[in-house]
Amino acid sequence: MEKETKDVDFADRAVPVSARKNMTTMFMIMLGFTFFSASMWVGQELADGLDFWGFLGALILGGIILGIYTGLLGYVGAKTGLSLDLLSQRAFGVKGSYLPSAMISFTQIGWFGVGLAMFAIPVSKELLGGSAAAQWILVIAAGVCMTASAYFGIQSLTIVSYIAVPLVAILGTVAMVLAVMRGDGSIIDQFAVSSGSLTVIGGAGLVVGSFVSGGTATPNFARFAKNGKAGMITTVIAFFIGNSLMFFFGAVSSIFVGGNDIFEVMIRLNLFYLAVLVLGLNIWTTNDNALYSAGLGLANIFHQKKKPMVLASGIIGTIASVWLYYNFCNWLNILNCTLPPVGIILVLSYFMNRKDYEQEQMSPKTVDWFAVAGVVLGAVVANVVKWGIASINGMVIAAVCYYIGQVLKQKKA
Repeated sequence: MEKETKDVDFADRAVPVSARKNMTTMFMIMLGFTFFSASMWVGQELADGLDFWGFLGALILGGIILGIYTGLLGYVGAKTGLSLDLLSQRAFGVKGSYLPSAMISFTQIGWFGVGLAMFAIPVSKELLGGSAAAQWILVIAAGVCMTASAYFGIQSLTIVSYIAVPLVAILGTVAMVLAVMRGDGSIIDQFAVSSGSLTVIGGAGLVVGSFVSGGTATPNFARFAKNGKAGMITTVIAFFIGNSLMFFFGAVSSIFVGGNDIFEVMIRLNLFYLAVLVLGLNIWTTNDNALYSAGLGLANIFHQKKKPMVLASGIIGTIASVWLYYNFCNWLNILNCTLPPVGIILVLSYFMNRKDYEQEQMSPKTVDWFAVAGVVLGAVVANVVKWGIASINGMVIAAVCYYIGQVLKQKKA
C-alpha cells in the first residue's frame, strides 16, 4: 500500500488545531516576514525628507494603519485557518479567486527576484569587483537556498526565522548604534539636515505602501496561530517592530553613508562578513515567505500541489532576478497598490458572512463579480488618484463595491 504524503502546509484546506503553533513561533515567523530589505529604501526617503520627530510621527501613523489592515487579516486567517487563496475562493468565488491568486503570485515572484539581486549585486561588488560571473553565481546560490526553504514549507520557514530574526535584529541594531555614535551630534541633530520635502502624512503613506502588498499575504502565515486573537496580536506587534527596524536601518544608512541599506553601514564600519550575513539572512526571511505565497497562489490557479509551484516560482524569479532589479521595481510598486483591495474584501467577506465561514464546505460560487470589480476599480483609483494614501483609496473603493454586492445579494435571498 502506497504511503500518503502528509501536507504540512494544508494548501487545500484549513489548518487543524493540532497543527497550530505557539505565540513565540508565530512571532518569529511574522517578524521574519517583515524583515524586508526594500523597506530600507523607504527609510532613506523618510530620513531625506523629514526631521527626527517627523520621522517618528510617520512611523507611528503609518504603523497604526498598516497594523489595522494586517491585524484584521491575521485575525481572519487564524480564526478560519484558511490561506489567502482559500479565503479568496469564498469571497471571490472558485474561479474568481484566480485573480487575487495571480496577483499575489506575480508580485511575490517579482519581489523574490529583486531580493536575490539586492543580495548578489552589492556582495559581488565588494568581493570581485562586481563581475557578471560572480553576480550570477551568488544569484543562483541564493536562489537555490531560498527556494529550498520555501519548498519544505512552514517548518523550514520557522527554522530560518528562528535563526535569522535574532541575528539580523541584534547585529543590525549594533551597527546602527555604532554609526550614530560616530556621527556628528545626536541622531536628532543628524536628522535635522533633511530637506523637509515630506509631510508626516506623506511619510505615513510611504510607510503603509512599503509593505501593504506583502501584508495582504498575512493569512498564509497567521492561519497557523492558535486562535484569532493570537494571530492578530503577533501580526500587529511583528509588523510594527519589523518595519520600524527596517526604516531605521535605511534612515541611518542614508545619514551615515548616503546609502539605503544597513549593509553599506556595516561595510563602512569594516564589518564585511557580518554585513554579508545580515544582508543575506534579512533577504532570506522575506524571500522564502514570498515564494511560499506564490506557490500557494499558483497551486490554487493550476490545481497542483504547492511544492512544484514553489520550484517553478523560484526558477522564474532566479532567472529573471537581475533584469527584475533593474527594470521592474517601478512596476512592482504600481502593482503593490492593487493588492490592498483584495485584502479588505477578504476581511469584509468574513465579517459579513461569518456563519458561512463556520462551515467546512462553502456554497459553490463561480465568480463574485462585485468582488472582482472592487479589486479592478480599487487598483485604478489607487494608481491614478494622487490625493491621500494610495492603498487606502483603493481599499475604500473596493470595500464600497463589495458592500453593494452583498446588499444586493441579501435582497435577492
